Amino acid sequence: MPLPGHRSITEAEKLAAAKLGGIPIRHEQMAVVANIHRAASAVRQHLENSVLRGSDLTWTAFVVLWVVWIWGEPETRHVAEEAGISKGTLTGVARTLEARGLIRRGGHPTDGRLVLLSLTDEGEELMRRVFPQFNEEEAFVVEQLDDECRSVADGLRRVVLKVEEHGEERRRALPNGAEPALRRSGRRPKPKA
Repeated sequence: MPLPGHRSITEAEKLAAAKLGGIPIRHEQMAVVANIHRAASAVRQHLENSVLRGSDLTWTAFVVLWVVWIWGEPETRHVAEEAGISKGTLTGVARTLEARGLIRRGGHPTDGRLVLLSLTDEGEELMRRVFPQFNEEEAFVVEQLDDECRSVADGLRRVVLKVEEHGEERRRALPNGAEPALRRSGRRPKPKA
């Protein structure tokens, strides 16, 4: 049952179809992208309100811990990229996690401008304790997919790879050679070298 003020996914799909009925669009592709967004939001909210809340972690803090746990001692710029957040957001999250004794920041051995992140013993213990619970909830939210999990995961992976491999080229082609619009920060995107 949807929350008061929230429309169910079925109702939202019907409303979109009615509104866009006369516009020549690719409905199935629209539904895939809309449902990727809705699924990601629903899963994130469920995980934050279940297993992560018990450890006083936000989704972003958990993802940062996960990236550092898996990669070992990555540079902050790589953590931000892998977590899908800005370096400024990472700075705040890292400070919070550092204050909680879960990560440590250290200098790069050959480039003093770079910062590396690593888990403390407490951070390692937290991830070993929390991740199995997190994975149980991952299993819960995809339970209805049964044998489809592998094919859904592969399909979503192909979506990510498409954007990673061709997204920049596509974005440059869209404004017909015009200068890219300002980002929300007001800064122009840095040109690729």
